[in-house]
Amino acid sequence: MRFCGAWSRDSGVSLSGLGFGAGSYNDALMQALAQNGNGNASYIDTLSEARKVLVDDVRGTFETIAKDVKIQIEFNPAAVSEYRLMGYETRMLKREDFNNDKVDAGEIGAGHTVTALYEIVPAGSNGRRIDNLRYQPSEKATGADGEYAFVKIRYKQPDGDMSKLITTPVTGANEVSSISAADDDARFAAAVAGFGQILKGGKYTGTWSIDDATALAEGARGAD
Repeated sequence: MRFCGAWSRDSGVSLSGLGFGAGSYNDALMQALAQNGNGNASYIDTLSEARKVLVDDVRGTFETIAKDVKIQIEFNPAAVSEYRLMGYETRMLKREDFNNDKVDAGEIGAGHTVTALYEIVPAGSNGRRIDNLRYQPSEKATGADGEYAFVKIRYKQPDGDMSKLITTPVTGANEVSSISAADDDARFAAAVAGFGQILKGGKYTGTWSIDDATALAEGARGAD
């Protein structure tokens, strides 16, 4: 069973989808509808999940505080030799679309947060998977010393048409010495992402197992 309604994105009316039941539930279709309708998609399989979506998080689901939010990250080749983004396959934009305010992107609701996880290989590490190109000269870093990456975020006000830009470098000050030293949110997000990677075949997870994901998640559940 699916719930949806008519909407007009351009007039400020968004479309969110709630999926119930199993078997015929089409998550890909629900995600596509919600993304094109500037809304959210949720799967309701328990009473507690219904309470979370329709009570606890209802303000964030129906009250947009920023629209067409885009994130672009440039890694410093002097510090990072390889990287990959985990997830967001349906949210990827072309590089030239970042500064184009006519290109639609995601919405952020009140109280919502967005987490993007990257796996990186430090420069000089033995963990590299990709050989250097034969005819392409090696890249030279142009950023400040000590920077791992540079993050740029564009967003529009809910009633605006022109985006605003926020930038910040990622430096050693943002680094922690081990996964155990990271905060609960980061460790729980890493556990969920790792679990998803294993379900997709574990192409890059090595010997890391579901038991490892469970242990990491249980140690970072937090107060909620």
